[in-house]
Amino acid sequence: MIPIFSPVPQYETLKNSIDKALLEVAASGQYILGAKVQQFEEEFAAGIGTDHAVGVNSGTDALFLALRALDIGPGDEVITTTFSYVATSEVIVRVGARPIFVDIAPDTFNLNIEAIESVITEKTKAIIPVHIFGLAVDMTSLVELAQKHHLYIIEDCAQATGATWHGQAVGSFGHFGCFSFFPTKNLGALGDGGAITTNDPNLATRLKALRVHGCRPDNRYDHQESGINSRLDAIQAAVLLEKLPHLETWNTERRRIAQFYTKAIFNSELKNFLMPPASAAMTSLHAFHQYTVKVKSETPDARNRLQEKLKDLGVIAMIYYPIPLHLQKTHQNLGYHLGDFPVSEAVSNQVLSLPIFPGLTQAQQETVIQALEKAVPSVILNPSVC
Repeated sequence: MIPIFSPVPQYETLKNSIDKALLEVAASGQYILGAKVQQFEEEFAAGIGTDHAVGVNSGTDALFLALRALDIGPGDEVITTTFSYVATSEVIVRVGARPIFVDIAPDTFNLNIEAIESVITEKTKAIIPVHIFGLAVDMTSLVELAQKHHLYIIEDCAQATGATWHGQAVGSFGHFGCFSFFPTKNLGALGDGGAITTNDPNLATRLKALRVHGCRPDNRYDHQESGINSRLDAIQAAVLLEKLPHLETWNTERRRIAQFYTKAIFNSELKNFLMPPASAAMTSLHAFHQYTVKVKSETPDARNRLQEKLKDLGVIAMIYYPIPLHLQKTHQNLGYHLGDFPVSEAVSNQVLSLPIFPGLTQAQQETVIQALEKAVPSVILNPSVC
């Protein structure tokens, strides 16, 4: 069975150095924050091109703490995409603010920047762009819009570590860049982990306090405000330090796999039924956290049958995301309805992500395409077979 993702090839490649780093941390007796975390923060910030990075427990906490550090709370509104994982909107609710959703562009799956201005009010405080599946949002246009309306930008870079816009890394455009190091991410730990990047030293200092219950840096028992417990531990930092130098190589490998898939689809009858993701133009460098095609069907039935048929043929494909955020039960009190964001609703019925990760062999890539060539006719041309 070909998985949607496997961290094993990465570990096997770096086994000796990772094992050594883990044992060094174990022997040091310093497991929370400390020298390893500080070293990783410095190297990660340098890679993104920001002055500061603050390690935290997860990408979700990164978003939450970014909102807290900007004093966004009850009565405020935060604009974001409706096509994302629930963590993006969940954190807005957690600080007491209101998510304001916008639709996406059908080719990039990223938020439609042209739709933002019409929902800005006097309550709007920030925009959270999500670089979905590893493709950068048009940050030139978004920064211009945010500056025009004096709004904060908090980049959700959970799926886009290493992606760029006009040669500049995502996570370096906004007031904050929020990253996830969940094991499946482009830069993955051996458990949960996250980081927040910023160029503002005062915001960085506040984040460091908020991640340890709001305590002062010079007195752990002097709490100026309520924070949370969200510390990156030394073991994860040690693993990330070993992996970080390989990130660019791994992302290049992801792009090669994506290029192979796209060429194979366009050179076959599959192009009549599947639409590959938007190619990274000269303005951006795609990180290809996911390789997500659209099944050319208006209902989810064909897509769902295709997923099941691929599984029967030994290929795991995933659906990210079947329910847009504005239709999630957790957000039913916001007053959104089916039909409010037609592009996101249509895309959620069409998307299917194929296996893509460093270490996916050429033979496995060919098997994925062969499985598609077998599955697509049976479930789309002759759906009764499935």
